[in-house]
Amino acid sequence: MVRVAIGAIAALISTSVAIPVGSAAPVDPIVTGNSLLHAVTAPNGSYVEKATLEDDRHLTIYVHSASMNKTVPLQVQRPADTSVPRPVLYLLNGAGGGEDSATWEAKSDALEFLADKNVNVVSPVGGKWSYYADWRAPDPELGVNKWQTFLLDEIPPLVDAALGSSGLNALAGISTSGTTVLALAEARPGMYKSVAAYSGCAQISDPIGYQFVKVTVNVWGGGNVDNMYGPQGDPMWAEHDPVLHAEKLRGTTLYVSSGNGLPGSHDTLTDSHLQAQGPGGLANQMVVGGAIEVGTNFCSHNLANKLSELQIPATFNFRPNGTHSWGYWEDDFKASWPVIAPPIGL
Repeated sequence: MVRVAIGAIAALISTSVAIPVGSAAPVDPIVTGNSLLHAVTAPNGSYVEKATLEDDRHLTIYVHSASMNKTVPLQVQRPADTSVPRPVLYLLNGAGGGEDSATWEAKSDALEFLADKNVNVVSPVGGKWSYYADWRAPDPELGVNKWQTFLLDEIPPLVDAALGSSGLNALAGISTSGTTVLALAEARPGMYKSVAAYSGCAQISDPIGYQFVKVTVNVWGGGNVDNMYGPQGDPMWAEHDPVLHAEKLRGTTLYVSSGNGLPGSHDTLTDSHLQAQGPGGLANQMVVGGAIEVGTNFCSHNLANKLSELQIPATFNFRPNGTHSWGYWEDDFKASWPVIAPPIGL
């Protein structure tokens, strides 16, 4: 059965057709071997290059992005019950884009938590230090970045066809992707019924937010932030600032969390979530991770103030402690589930 399924997906042809989400076609085409991908491409010609089944619940779908002219893996966890169309949770990794070891799968039990839930979980692998944005120019170090196009236009029709989805989507991200998920929701209102941002900085065009992005891209990523939205003060920064365009979040169910940078329950030598074990790893988490969380906490409070001013409801979890680290994100993800699950029918 696995070989049949893989063969069905690999047989994708480059003909673009419209197939209604949740239609009468098989609701689990990958498992049945009757993949709808035989006749599906994205509007711009992006297509599934190949797919591999890792086991009966996990697969990797390799999507060739037309906008970036490269193939990007999507790691997928299937629902507990695939007898009817199920929603999709797009779960974004942080600054490393899933290309490093700091991923939801490696650093948290999020996938185990979701194992008995009736939801497709999709995580792209790629886009390190890009903020999953559409950059204005190629970068000598980070290449061509058209990740907003990839996430909004290229993969949704392919994912929906491959997984027989219900057409209801949720979106969640940590750190830099905490900025991204809000920007994506604003760029395509209504596409995501619910959005969760954990320790993200929602503002990017003011001096503090801009410096946050610049340090991430230039210092840690080795890129040039001018290739993203231009030099500081360029109108593109304001055009993509989630706080400035918060009105576009109206109607989306929102969950936003942040610590305040002070050491908490996960800032100990015995905590299994430490990015690097030992005293040095803990010190880095408390000093660097503490400082970063102070910044994201500032941004998140500004978003809360803006949404309150606009009378847009949102759930905010401002923890009384906690650094910029995986133990807290694992906790926050579980705390957010009762908020983000109902809008997608769960």
